[in-house]
Parts: sequence; structure tokens; C-alpha cells
Amino acid sequence: MTWEYEERAWKNGFEAVCGVDEAGRGPVAGPVCAAAVILPDGYEIPGLNDSKQLSEKMREKLYDEIMEKALAVGVGMADEKVIDDINILQADYHAMRIAISKLSVKPQVLLNDAVTIPGVDIKQVPIIKGDTLSASIAAASIIAKVTRDRMMVTYDGVYPGYGFASNKGYGSKEHIEALKTMGPCEIHRRSFIKNFV
Repeated sequence: MTWEYEERAWKNGFEAVCGVDEAGRGPVAGPVCAAAVILPDGYEIPGLNDSKQLSEKMREKLYDEIMEKALAVGVGMADEKVIDDINILQADYHAMRIAISKLSVKPQVLLNDAVTIPGVDIKQVPIIKGDTLSASIAAASIIAKVTRDRMMVTYDGVYPGYGFASNKGYGSKEHIEALKTMGPCEIHRRSFIKNFV
């Protein structure tokens, strides 16, 4: 995992460099979750990578290490009602703004995975495929993914029958079948499921 973007920012005098990423844009149920992570200058985390490239076991291990070593971590959510109300992209931005606002250290520059977040008065650097090119963004992707996955496992106990523990709210064949048979539950995104029910 490269620190190229972080090192460039540090050389330009930015000390608090923050990676921002999200998880859960594609599922038909549950929230979208964003994370903002400020890592210490040059701190190496073996195995750090885009959360989608890692096993669940490795993500959990890295989650614990990032939470322990990061200078600051913020997490933000936008639930299915917000997603239905303002659309997934705006809900994504909303979750990102919450995550940034929850940081205990104010970032001087944001490294974002491919987006520029509206309504944020901090310098932003959107990086295409940022979760594979920036250690800070990769760390944020792991925090967002693990946080959301844990929530979906909890929801599986609250709303049984949809397979949330395994599908994490994504539209797997079994999930869609359950949706057609049982109808939607409280955490289904109505704007996403109109083709199925």
C-alpha cells in the first residue's frame, strides 16, 4: 500500500491528512456507512489494502489495529430512510460529512475515494481508485466496511429470514427471493427494491 499521496501532503505542510471512504452504496437494505481516518506519519500497517480485496478475517484484524493506532477515526451513517429521501449519492456525502465531523483531530486535507464532498470547508483531493492507492483511504474503507457488516449481522437477528448476516443487505438471489416471499422489512431501501416487490 502506497503512502504517496500522504507524503505529498506532508511535504506541503499538511500534518493531519485524512482518508475518507464509504461502504454500502450497492445493497438494497441497511445504511450507507462512511469513515474518516487520520493515520500517524509513516506508520506501516502490514496487509493494509482496499477492504474489497481482503478476507473478512483480515478486515477484522486490520480494523482493530487501525482503531488502536490511528490518530483519529470518525464514522458516519445514513440510514435507508435518508437514502430513500435524498438518493444514495447525497446520503453518501451526508455520511461522509458526519464521519469527518466526529474526528477528534481536525484534518487539514482530505484524501477521498473518487469524490469531492459538497459542503466541506477542508481542502480535498479526490483520488480515482483511492482505496488501492492511499493508505489512509484504504484504512477508512476497512473501518466503514467492518462497521457496516457488523450492523448487518445484528440486523439479521432483528429481521430474520433475509440472510443479512451473509449477504450484508446486497441483492443476492436468496435475498431477493425472501423479499418477494416475505415483503420488505423496516431497513429495506424502498427506492432500491421497487423492481422486486
